[in-house]
Amino acid sequence: MSDQLLTALAFDGQLRVLVLDATGVVQEAVNRHKTWHTATAVLGRTLVGTLLLAANSKGDERLRVEILGTGPVGRIIAEGDAYGHVRGFVSNPQVALELNAIGKLDVAGAVGMPGNMAVRKLLGNKELFAGQVPLVSGELAEDFTYYMAVSEQTASCIGLSVLVNPDESVAKSGGFMIQVMPGATDETIDFIEKRIADLGRFSDLLESQPSLEALLDLLVGPGNSEVLSKKDVSFHCGCSKEAYGHGIQSLGRKEIQAMIDEDGGAEVVCHYCENHYDYSVQDLEAIITAGEAAGQQAETEEV
Repeated sequence: MSDQLLTALAFDGQLRVLVLDATGVVQEAVNRHKTWHTATAVLGRTLVGTLLLAANSKGDERLRVEILGTGPVGRIIAEGDAYGHVRGFVSNPQVALELNAIGKLDVAGAVGMPGNMAVRKLLGNKELFAGQVPLVSGELAEDFTYYMAVSEQTASCIGLSVLVNPDESVAKSGGFMIQVMPGATDETIDFIEKRIADLGRFSDLLESQPSLEALLDLLVGPGNSEVLSKKDVSFHCGCSKEAYGHGIQSLGRKEIQAMIDEDGGAEVVCHYCENHYDYSVQDLEAIITAGEAAGQQAETEEV
């Protein structure tokens, strides 16, 4: 399976189903942030959950998820959009805990309870919506599900999985979200609840199925769904030297001049993707000049 998001309807539109393979996405995050296995699982599940939630976005809206518990991984931030792009980071990528009581990566231990999940929908610099819920388990799938129920008022079932190889590479990563649509019958809801419970751990299903369509059939039953679309997903950060240059410009002439005099330049590192941007003395002088020109133009327009 390649990195794709499948969207389907099941039981004549009573359920909306998203099935996602994001193995490459999470591997790219590992490559960039040099995460250790437990941090990989935490960041990977957050990236997968963010992609699932962002699938409900429209146009150029962005969805930002921020999770903060009391565990060693610290703050977790991910941002996704309707185009299948996602980026993210954790405060401490070097977290490797012992396996939990059932022999799985200890995501809850790395996140730490108590904690909160905040979700913001953004368009440019404008905040369209903000919701926050307490973490209910720290395992993240249950936390995303709880967020959907409380803040979005949508009954859902969400599964998230990241399988890590002994060499710290990502063996498999993906997830699903089943949303109950208006008009769904109790019979359909009971059926899907029992089916999901009987299927067991999603990580085992993800590893065993050859395609997203096969996973879909496993989740809702063969012949019960209609695929609406499939689209590629990717780890993508829209940062650039120019964009960070605008940020430096906002510091003002005095601080930029100090960078020139004291440091002989500046370096900016993007938290989301670890790209490094170097600004020479000439770059910083050009930023000062551009800032002063913009200020003079603004004064002229006011007059």
